[in-house]
Amino acid sequence: MHNGKLVTPAEAVQLVNSGNRVFIHGGAATPVCLVKALQERYSQLQEVELVSITNMGDIDFDKPEFSNHFFFNSLFVSANTRDVVNSHDGDYVPIFLSQIPQLFRKNILPIDVALVQVSPPDTHGYCSLGTSVDVALAAVDTAKIVIAQVNPRMPRTHGDGFIHVDKFHALVWHESELPEVNYAAKTNTVVKEIGKQVAALIDNGATLQLGIGGIPDQVLQNLTGHSNLGLHTEMLSDGVIPLIEKGIINNSQKKLNTGRSVTGFLSGTRKLYDFVHDNPAIRVMDIAYVNDTSIIRQNPKATAINSAIEIDLTGQVCADSIGTFQFSGIGGQMDFIRGASLSEEGKPIIALPSTTTKGESRIVPYLKQGAGVVTTRGHIHWVVTEYGAVDLFGKNLKQRGKALISLAHPHHREELERSFFERYKCC
Repeated sequence: MHNGKLVTPAEAVQLVNSGNRVFIHGGAATPVCLVKALQERYSQLQEVELVSITNMGDIDFDKPEFSNHFFFNSLFVSANTRDVVNSHDGDYVPIFLSQIPQLFRKNILPIDVALVQVSPPDTHGYCSLGTSVDVALAAVDTAKIVIAQVNPRMPRTHGDGFIHVDKFHALVWHESELPEVNYAAKTNTVVKEIGKQVAALIDNGATLQLGIGGIPDQVLQNLTGHSNLGLHTEMLSDGVIPLIEKGIINNSQKKLNTGRSVTGFLSGTRKLYDFVHDNPAIRVMDIAYVNDTSIIRQNPKATAINSAIEIDLTGQVCADSIGTFQFSGIGGQMDFIRGASLSEEGKPIIALPSTTTKGESRIVPYLKQGAGVVTTRGHIHWVVTEYGAVDLFGKNLKQRGKALISLAHPHHREELERSFFERYKCC
């Protein structure tokens, strides 16, 4: 494995120079050891651009001393990058997750250095990108320099993520537990009810895409009576394990990757990481393939389940910002909303609680000033809250408004009806 490449973290990040664009592997694969070593060099570096999607782990990008040394150019904002992205030391690139690899491959955002976390090499010298192949494969393929944190705790996953050790310019051996997220713990009575409402819309033989959070996990818990389900999803979490083990998810009806679950990345607990390790039934693949609408639509009854921050009465979905504050990103929502809508008997679903944690309505007359539209009113189909489900496809603006008001919390319906009347002078 060594070939003279095995070095300390401090030695590895010496390969980063001022003015470089540095890709950071995302999700549970965030190479925390390498990132911290790079941050320790901040005083030696100027104008280093950091590019990444979601990051996890104990790292802070918002320290005042990093100003002018690092600029965080986010492709999908996460909790530990939210503050810096919304400051003068960062920004956000609005883009579909499926198209991020194009930024690297077409030299729109050429990568100088890629920092990744991989499994140890097998007997043939191949490491695995493990939990996150997604956009990382394109970054590794195109970066001038690739630095790998080799972690025995990283699962060896099947799919597109095998990288030969010869590709790496430096290797850092660092064994540590991967960051974990328990989505099952992120629930309440409202989320449980939404899970039931969404599960009722899912047909036997459907191919599922599930977004991030407690709602998708609750949906999965309500599918024990279903049969012959498939998975073709940008992300995969613990909730699928019992359904796969019971044969409820068997991928038997899929036209592509029949018999195998397909995902772009994994996020969950150690149980999930152990489940996918060397498991040929799970394929972790390039997000340019996973989130390609022409691929998604080929599977039967593609059912996309995503969430939102707010929806206006015409059906516009804001899922990435709170007003002008960049909260997350476009991600793969539109990839799958569109792909599912084109699938035979497909169902694109937006599921959300009717109110925020502060009691404010998520169904609003108008989106907040500066809010980003992720799913347009031309793409919206099913909307679900704890108060029911409506299909907006083919409905005019007045019909949509009435339907969405029926999903709002009762405390907010009178105000929404007043706004509806002021807009349309009727009904």
